[in-house]
Amino acid sequence: MSERGARALRIGIGGPVGSGKTALVAALCRTLSADVRLAVVTNDIYTTEDADFLLRHGVLPDERVRAVATGCCPHTAIRDDISANLEAIDDLESSLAPLDLVLVESGGDNLTATFSYGLIDRQIFVVDVAGGDKVPRKGGPGVTRSDLLVINKTDLAPQVRADLDVMDRDARVQRGDLPVLFTSLTDDPAATAVATWVRELLGVPVR
Repeated sequence: MSERGARALRIGIGGPVGSGKTALVAALCRTLSADVRLAVVTNDIYTTEDADFLLRHGVLPDERVRAVATGCCPHTAIRDDISANLEAIDDLESSLAPLDLVLVESGGDNLTATFSYGLIDRQIFVVDVAGGDKVPRKGGPGVTRSDLLVINKTDLAPQVRADLDVMDRDARVQRGDLPVLFTSLTDDPAATAVATWVRELLGVPVR
């Protein structure tokens, strides 16, 4: 692919605990790594669990994954004091250059967890249907202002009696023209729609 310039595109992936952020990161790594030079930074409060998950499943070579143990609420390290994440990204870019893409996954928080644009260029916010179809209309900056809202685990909608049409309507009321994608990594392990959105940002041909 063509060079983007001095540094990689940085995309933050955040959302509530259990919404499927790490699984989405894994899917994007599998789908994009043949065409995109990428790396990942994960954030957990006390452990390296999310990075360990990615390494255990072999989605990227070990040297392309960095773990940040924030020791505090996740939003602090991705929005308020972003120094540890910036250091991890700089380390990846200096050791693996050139990179096209760095995914920065938050450790999970509520609907207020957003990234500083001093850290990332675009942010994806992930919610899931298991919380009920009321989640999008609850709003919060993750729902209303992220560059992409992903409503995940749509395969569970019948089990939890979540109405996807209601979720779609309420999300669009909250977000206006900002994009919303519905995903199920059970039905589509490649996260095709999200990967397409990323490819378009990078100017990589959509397969």
